[in-house]
Amino acid sequence: MTSTEAAEIALQDHAALWSTGDVPASDVVDAACDALVAGVDSPGLRMLAACTRAEADYDVHDLLPAALDELGLVFYPLGSAAGQEATVRVLARHVLTGELTPREFAFRMHQRHGHELPLVERLAALDDEYDLLECGDSAVSQVDAEVTAEAGRLAAHPTAPADPTDAAG
Repeated sequence: MTSTEAAEIALQDHAALWSTGDVPASDVVDAACDALVAGVDSPGLRMLAACTRAEADYDVHDLLPAALDELGLVFYPLGSAAGQEATVRVLARHVLTGELTPREFAFRMHQRHGHELPLVERLAALDDEYDLLECGDSAVSQVDAEVTAEAGRLAAHPTAPADPTDAAG
C-alpha cells in the first residue's frame, strides 16, 4: 500500500469515526493535513486541512462531504447507520493492530449498540461473558481470542454488512 493510499484510508476512517462522535472534528482536520503531506490533493481537501482547531467544530460538517467526494471517498452523515457500521469496522481494525484491546472493543460496542445492531450482536454477547468471569480468570484469554476473531471477521469485509450468524462458536 502506498503512502497516499494509507492516507486516504486514514482520512476515510477519521470521517467515519467523526460521524459517530468517536473523534473530534480536529482529528479529521489532522487526517486531512496528513493526506496532503502524503501527496493526496484536491481543492476541498486543502480547504479542510486549512481549518484551525477552533474552526474545525464548525467547518468540518460543511467541508468534509465535498473533500471526500472529490477523492472518491464516502461521507457518512452524522449518526447514520452506514457511519455506525463503518466505525465498527474501523475499530475492529484497531483491535487487530493493537490500538484497542479486545475487552475495550467489546465493551464499547455493547455500550453503544446494546444487542440492537446485528453487526455487533456477537460482541455484545462476548462483553456479557467478560462480565461473568472472575478477575484473573484464565478464560479471559479465550474471550479475548473470540473478540479478536470477531474483529478479524468484521475488518475483512469493509463494505459488506457482516452476518452475525457466521461467527465460529
